[in-house]
Amino acid sequence: MRTAKTVSITLPPELLEKAQEAARSEHRTMSELFREALRRYLAAGALADPEWQSLLRRTRVAGRAQDIVGEADVERLSDEFRQEKRRAS
Repeated sequence: MRTAKTVSITLPPELLEKAQEAARSEHRTMSELFREALRRYLAAGALADPEWQSLLRRTRVAGRAQDIVGEADVERLSDEFRQEKRRAS
């Protein structure tokens, strides 16, 4: 009887390429690579850290208030901020 479950994830093409290259260079399957990454993430305890959870809650609220819904919005705002700084100096 199979004890593992299949999980499907989506990745941006660049991240997929990096993951595939890492798996190839380490002679691992993609499943092995992602299992190890998840083990390390969980072992780091980021989910159990109350300060981290508090930071995540605050930044999500602040982001929603500014219509920031994804990484592309953060990149765009960072670029705009840098451009304004260059113009001001």
